[in-house]
Amino acid sequence: MSSNPQQSSITNSGPHSGSDESFIVERIYKAVMEQRLAPNTKLSEARLCETFGVGRMRVRRALLLLSSQGIIELQSNRGAYVACPDKSEAHDVFAARMLIEPPLVRQLAQSSDEIDLTVLIDHIALENAARAQNERTEIIRLSGEFHTKLAQATGNKFIFRMMRELVTRTSLIVGLFGSSENASCPDDEHSNILKAIVSHSPELAEQLLISHLNHIQSGLDMEARQEPQDDLAAILGSD
Repeated sequence: MSSNPQQSSITNSGPHSGSDESFIVERIYKAVMEQRLAPNTKLSEARLCETFGVGRMRVRRALLLLSSQGIIELQSNRGAYVACPDKSEAHDVFAARMLIEPPLVRQLAQSSDEIDLTVLIDHIALENAARAQNERTEIIRLSGEFHTKLAQATGNKFIFRMMRELVTRTSLIVGLFGSSENASCPDDEHSNILKAIVSHSPELAEQLLISHLNHIQSGLDMEARQEPQDDLAAILGSD
């Protein structure tokens, strides 16, 4: 998601070419968004040092940044773990998104002549290409990224930051309680939301967004659990 304004441009570099904490943050963030890193996976400092070829101080700074974003949890005397939302938090995350996203798309539709929608149009093209190639991890990543780009289009950096965190938490929730069939957003729902925005249809855009979030939430099995992974080098060592 390197096109986002808050993010580093080194996401596509090799693990040793971007040896500062921002690279580590982006690599772990991307693995979470693609659901390659399961909730409750332990992030061993020693293994992260080996994987990224850096010292413990950089790894610790990266983990602190990830913790501040809600992506990981730092547990006293136990270390760092990928955040593991429970049922109550899952409900709260979707409730928060319902409060933020419907009026957000309504605003975009009302002022679509005044904002640059190119980033959203280009993004839908990327989603379609990924689906055509059946690139599952890319589909999952792009599905979440669409919602952060909606926030980005508003130009409000605080809304963007909130949506980035909420989308990340949603990815963790879907990774924990979802199946492989509903790991990404349903086909065409994003493009239909964008069409409503472009056509100055705020009520329709809002209605489609609400239906979309309900669709995602209804596909969750709150009794399911994805098992934590162990091989961090294999997951984080390459794109």
